Amino acid sequence: MTYALAIALGLVAGMLAGMFGVGGGLLFVPTLVVLGLSQHEAIGTSLLAIVPTVLVGTWRQSRYGNVRWRAAAVLGVAAAITAQGGVALAEALPATTLRRLFAGLLVLVAAQIVLRRRTGDSSRGAD
Repeated sequence: MTYALAIALGLVAGMLAGMFGVGGGLLFVPTLVVLGLSQHEAIGTSLLAIVPTVLVGTWRQSRYGNVRWRAAAVLGVAAAITAQGGVALAEALPATTLRRLFAGLLVLVAAQIVLRRRTGDSSRGAD
């Protein structure tokens, strides 16, 4: 992958993450796979690449009062602990199975967005 493509991907992902709060993995992983990384490499690369995005995005959102620190701490600790099992499981799965599971996740996220739109749920800040 070239530096120009990496910069372009970072710019697009950063803008979308700041606007919509999407995780970098939803954007980074499929793009990195298309650009030639294996599924496992794309996932590992994505995990590290989202750190600067998360830090800057959180800093900016906190200035607007949009961060619930206690909820973030609970979610973060739980996610960090269980990520260990997720990594072990991902390494045990073949790349094609992992890719299919990731595609299923994307479909579920899209379905949730459509469902919320249809039910008129446009609430902000609900924890």
